[in-house]
Amino acid sequence: MAEPIRVCITGAAGQIGYSLVYMVGSGAVFGPDTPVILHLLDIKPMMTVLNGVCMEISDCALPCVRDVIATDDPAVAFKDIESAFLVGSMPRKEGMERKDLLAANVKIFKVQGAALEQYAKKSVKVLVVGNPANTNALICAKYAPSIPRENFSAMTRLDQNRAQAQISAKLGIPVTDVKNVIIWGNHSSTQFPDVRHASAIVNGQTVSVYDAIKDDAFLKGEFITSVQKRGAAVIAARKLSSAMSAAKAACDHMRSIWEGTSEGHFVSMGVFSDGSYNLPEGVMYSFPVTIKDKKWSIVQGLPIDDFAQEMMDKSAKELCEERDDAIAVCED
Repeated sequence: MAEPIRVCITGAAGQIGYSLVYMVGSGAVFGPDTPVILHLLDIKPMMTVLNGVCMEISDCALPCVRDVIATDDPAVAFKDIESAFLVGSMPRKEGMERKDLLAANVKIFKVQGAALEQYAKKSVKVLVVGNPANTNALICAKYAPSIPRENFSAMTRLDQNRAQAQISAKLGIPVTDVKNVIIWGNHSSTQFPDVRHASAIVNGQTVSVYDAIKDDAFLKGEFITSVQKRGAAVIAARKLSSAMSAAKAACDHMRSIWEGTSEGHFVSMGVFSDGSYNLPEGVMYSFPVTIKDKKWSIVQGLPIDDFAQEMMDKSAKELCEERDDAIAVCED
């Protein structure tokens, strides 16, 4: 077996953490031959619950799990880690707007950024899951200036998976036969799920999703809104936010970083905007990316029509507002 990877999961006693700890420990992210040392962080009132999670991980007898460190101290949690899933945050409750979360959560990620700066390896790959994820990732990176900002990303893979699943269901094909669905922008109700560049295998032939579905009104209407509002729909049904699907998406995201993307495929993740597609710099925006050697590159040159640009700009505007509000909170 290879040398163990130290992996931190924050909010590890919470709903997403409960699923995520098992998935990471099972080898689903870093591979079945790569041992992991799990650093599990949560707040002091959750430590009894977290100890129960540790018991269950032990009882799973997972071959990849070399050690488990449960703590409420970021200094211990982030010590020498190579991968971080920053899940812990105040969860959104039914009827709560994302902006209501901003003030509470941005301070958490300011503290965690500073702790990463002090204790983590400079090569650490940091995935922010806790909402508002894009802006939390931006703030986290701001307070960890010696870690390359390219090492920080925000999760829109859940939205990508939701969109891909909806297309596969509409076409009646396996989800693996749909590729290159894009999520542009914020992990919020302004996100733009875009299938203009996606393809599907239908009756053994690779065709564009637009040609396969042949329903412009659906793809510009119900499809987009259903993906945008899927999180709220899950909350309305479960009275709890998405957990299993969020943990799966976090694993997919980190595995893509570790393994890279295959030829002809790209994935969506919130990364620092460089101004591509006439979008503002200085925000954490979801783009289609390819990944090689753990480094992402924004896919360039995709044709963008007026409808798409308008949708992309709307999400960018929200992200600029979130960024300005978050920085104001941090500097209070």
